[in-house]
Amino acid sequence: MSASDGKRTLPRERSMTDDTKPTIVIKVGTSSLVDASTGLPSLSKIAALVEVLCKLKRNDMNVALVSSGAVGFGCLALGLKERPEGVMVKQALAATGQAKLMELYGRMFNSLGESCAQVLLTYDNLGHRAQFLNAVNTFEALFKLGVVPVVNENDTVAVEELRFGDNDCLSAMVASMLKAERLIILTDVDGLYTSNPNKDPDAKRIPVVDNIDDLDVDTSSAGSALGTGGMATKITAAKLATASGVDMSIVSAKNPTIILEVMRGDNVGTLFKKRSLKVSKDRKRWIAGLPARQSIYLDDGAVRAIKEKKSLYAAGIIKINGKFPSNVAIGLADSKGVVFAQGITNYSSAELALLKGKQMQETFDCLGYHGSEHVMHRGNIVLLEFAGKKYLQQQEEDEDAKEKTESSDDAMQLLRTSATAACHLRIMCHGVMHR
Repeated sequence: MSASDGKRTLPRERSMTDDTKPTIVIKVGTSSLVDASTGLPSLSKIAALVEVLCKLKRNDMNVALVSSGAVGFGCLALGLKERPEGVMVKQALAATGQAKLMELYGRMFNSLGESCAQVLLTYDNLGHRAQFLNAVNTFEALFKLGVVPVVNENDTVAVEELRFGDNDCLSAMVASMLKAERLIILTDVDGLYTSNPNKDPDAKRIPVVDNIDDLDVDTSSAGSALGTGGMATKITAAKLATASGVDMSIVSAKNPTIILEVMRGDNVGTLFKKRSLKVSKDRKRWIAGLPARQSIYLDDGAVRAIKEKKSLYAAGIIKINGKFPSNVAIGLADSKGVVFAQGITNYSSAELALLKGKQMQETFDCLGYHGSEHVMHRGNIVLLEFAGKKYLQQQEEDEDAKEKTESSDDAMQLLRTSATAACHLRIMCHGVMHR
């Protein structure tokens, strides 16, 4: 809070590329940290992973490790062979296991003369702009201090995330946040296959995916007894990462030195190539790197307005699908249910149920208080589909001009809104915001 004007200000966002070092994010899952035959931590594999990370760091790279394993290590510490179903028990196991996990990483990094730091995040943290900027600044400080961040979900408070995946999407969000050159996911298979290799002997590894939207593969492989992820969550992570301008690789965790092969450009695993569309502005990268929740159905007029770079008003809403709070990303669907955009809602699903089809001047009559004039501000909307290349090119040409002319009222509205969105198809943002 500024004493001079009484207005809230966001934390300063420092450039993650000031020191020109490339940033690499490595994700490892619980099944890759535990020896399947003994059920105990695979010390040799973890040691090899830490050694590879130290080599990358000494080769003048910023390195971040996204590591699952808190709940799994908690199970091992307490003698449980499988993950329990109760949420409170999982939270207790996460609290127990996270300490064990970081103790192990700390010893191994220290033995090689390096230091690591624990960073616990939730999706809500990264979906809140001020918290996101604070996280960016913390990572930058750790990199400058020569410390390797070890990131995990804050499972003890993130109830939903315990059911979401094996940190795959979190790793993609971290890679986007850090503007990483590459995200490498270590898993129990050596890449993406045309079908499940455990069931189909004719399944073939796919070395490169140029356009993830063209994929037609079997992702039915499930997570392990101690983990929660599978190939489907890795495809979702690839969509998030590539949409944010980050190359992503899926490789086998059997020998962590494969990370060095990936960085050399060897033909190992599966490479998902980043999108070629511009997502250069920091706020766009943030919006593009976060997942959305639920959806809102719009009439034809509202659909046209969104595609013409206009804000969303309640009058154009015909249906609300699912329950959600305010200030999260929601899919925007046409009257047939086809999601064509995503944006940040200023209202919860309960509020929108009262507002849908109404004029915004009726907000007070419907809710009993005055709210935002927009359901979604145009600057916080991301198109997932668009009509024609020319339209995209014109949008890109208009962005810099709009950045100079955006009104201060619009800027303050956007600073008050926390956005959460992921681009599952081709990405284009409406408007440009001042920070």
